[in-house]
Amino acid sequence: MKKNTKAQKCIKITASACIVLATLFLLQRLLVPKYVDDVVEGAFIAEYYEEEKDHNVIFIGDCEVYENFSPAVLWQEYGINSYIRGSAQQYIWQSYYLLEDTLRYETPEVAVFNVLSLQYDQSQREAYNRMTLEGMEWSLPKIKAILASMREEENFLDYVFPILRYHSRWSELTEADIEYMFDKKPVSHNGYYMRVDVKAARDVPEGRILGDYQFGENAWKYLDKITALCEEKGIELILIKAPSLYPYWYPEWEAQVEEYAAAHNLRYINFLELQEDTGIDYSTDTYDGGLHMNLSGAEKLSRYLGKMLTEELKVPDRRDEAHLSALWEEKIAAYEAEKEEQYRYYGMK
Repeated sequence: MKKNTKAQKCIKITASACIVLATLFLLQRLLVPKYVDDVVEGAFIAEYYEEEKDHNVIFIGDCEVYENFSPAVLWQEYGINSYIRGSAQQYIWQSYYLLEDTLRYETPEVAVFNVLSLQYDQSQREAYNRMTLEGMEWSLPKIKAILASMREEENFLDYVFPILRYHSRWSELTEADIEYMFDKKPVSHNGYYMRVDVKAARDVPEGRILGDYQFGENAWKYLDKITALCEEKGIELILIKAPSLYPYWYPEWEAQVEEYAAAHNLRYINFLELQEDTGIDYSTDTYDGGLHMNLSGAEKLSRYLGKMLTEELKVPDRRDEAHLSALWEEKIAAYEAEKEEQYRYYGMK
């Protein structure tokens, strides 16, 4: 009898623990932001893990990559298989660990890094940290990225158990939080965020005077790490500055990047200086007054970059690969469908 009583007690304790854990798991799934309606940028990082990992070109960086380049155009016109591992205000140490994370799955021939994030030497806001870090699958690079990114008021356990951070989010819940508790709604196209609307760039402000124009020690450290990792893995690293007119890109910043690229034998492309070559028209190719390109601008930049990748770096045209072409046929269909949907929404067609 005593043995039976002990066994029953163990079963009850185990069952109770399972119920508590299951409840906490379901609550966490409900309360964690889904990033499907408004701030969709928080969903970009996680979408990479649903992809087949066989990309020739990987982009890393902030909104100046995920809003300014279209992998669909790189595929359609050049047969380049690419993916953008971008996120809102992605800091350079996060870009480095995302590259490390990517190398767990694949080794691209080319990595493209946008240099705007060199301006930050430490994290600015927890919200931006979470939009990048929460989407990463658990791995050593994710752990290191969290530790490198956390602000003083943040706690590592809040990343391990997001319910600790979002337990009071009840008043913000929407139908989408229930609909996408377990499902994922694609919000990007191989990491590209599409916008077709137009807002011309007018009266773009000049940059304010800074007390110090030198990039910080931490920023340089991680650019060195990106450069060294690419060299170690045989990856061609390309530094770019997107043609966004704001935030302002200072001549002093430009000089530092040019000097670094020359010292490390890296390609550096400043698209701000290539308006004529790319065909960018700031009256038609931006949706927010010059901060980011719209679809028209992103497709122009992609054609320019694709030509360079093909002709100068000999990135292969893979459109003759049946399996990959079939995958891209579905991707292009989704890309064109969203394009038409947005044109209708904005009354453009």
